Amino acid sequence: MFMKQQEIDKLSLAERALSETPTFFVKLRNIGMALAAISAALLASPVALPAIITTIASYLGVAATVASAVSQVAVKG
Repeated sequence: MFMKQQEIDKLSLAERALSETPTFFVKLRNIGMALAAISAALLASPVALPAIITTIASYLGVAATVASAVSQVAVKG
């Protein structure tokens, strides 16, 4: 189902999250969630990791979370 631009502009955040998402953004969301999970696993690791690894994992987690959130509210139009 395709919506008109005027209808899309009036959607609330909850309505956007529940609306149909384009295929590209579904894939991007899933990749982002996987990367966020990997980042969380690295940060929660009981083994002492080098500082560069934890720094990269932190930045990766933030970027993956933002990509997933933005992808979830994209609406097919």
